[in-house]
Amino acid sequence: MKNITLGTTGITVPQNGFGALPVQRCDFDMAVKILRAAKEGGMKFFDTAHSYSDSEEKIGLAFGENGMRKDIYIATKTPAKTPEDFWKDLELSLERMKTDYIDIYQFHMVDQCYKPGDGTGMYECMLEAKAQGKIRHIGITTHKIGVAKEITECGLYETLQFPFSYLAGEQELDLVERCKKNNMGFIAMKGLAGGLINNSKAAMAFMTQFDNVIPIWGIQKMSELEEWLAFMDETPTMTDELKSFMEKEKNELSGDFCRGCGYCMPCPQGIQINNCARMSLMLRRAPSKGWLSEHWQEEMKKIETCLHCNKCMSHCPYSLNTPALLEKNYEDYKKVLAGEVTV
Repeated sequence: MKNITLGTTGITVPQNGFGALPVQRCDFDMAVKILRAAKEGGMKFFDTAHSYSDSEEKIGLAFGENGMRKDIYIATKTPAKTPEDFWKDLELSLERMKTDYIDIYQFHMVDQCYKPGDGTGMYECMLEAKAQGKIRHIGITTHKIGVAKEITECGLYETLQFPFSYLAGEQELDLVERCKKNNMGFIAMKGLAGGLINNSKAAMAFMTQFDNVIPIWGIQKMSELEEWLAFMDETPTMTDELKSFMEKEKNELSGDFCRGCGYCMPCPQGIQINNCARMSLMLRRAPSKGWLSEHWQEEMKKIETCLHCNKCMSHCPYSLNTPALLEKNYEDYKKVLAGEVTV
């Protein structure tokens, strides 16, 4: 496993990061075991967020009071839109994680590139937090390609976090190159495309082609962690066979499919768009009887109440016709339930 340096941060870690969003689904004991096993197995970069319910608390329990903190790097995020909320979020994150500093503090899922003097006061908060020693590096995350391009050119941020997997198109590949050119670290979220990719070897081999990218794999089970840790000693590399496999995958998943980013939420009718709009793919690529449970039947039925207000369409960074996609997935779902289609 090669090491990657995240741009001007100087942070150098194995190209195998831990995405801590899913550990909010584990109980505290299991989460701590998984997090510590990840560190002991060689992972050094852990990414979480203020918004991930108790994920930060679990990181605090795992690393905050046992001397392990100094051996890892923690990135977290604030969804704050005002300076007041920024400081509240930062102090709470520090308290939850039992630490007095955050290695990379990121604006979370922004729809604008915060800059000094833009009237929001947000970037000024980052500078002050850094001056106080509470954060060491300034990062930002987004799902919007136009905003991401502006971020790579503004010279204000040390890292960019953006969706990136072997399903990526030319725009995403160009974004990675822009970051490299401008000496920015690139943190790859959704390396498994929100569960649509189920070949970890291919996913890892893809990432190894880039020397400025750290993927953060979402992990919630010890078995998942063991799969990624196995690559520490035997790291997959790109082969003709894997290239052919990825091209087939890209052809299958090209076009209008929901990436599950959640920018379209909330829906005024309570439709869980980020799952319902890609249910057909989840049934086939991440098969689970759970998707056919009474709970999900009720969630899918909410599609019948769609107002066609098109708020979801206006917020989609991929310009999808979301109402049409929901209807298409609902029709397919009903056929699966009726046994007309097998998955």
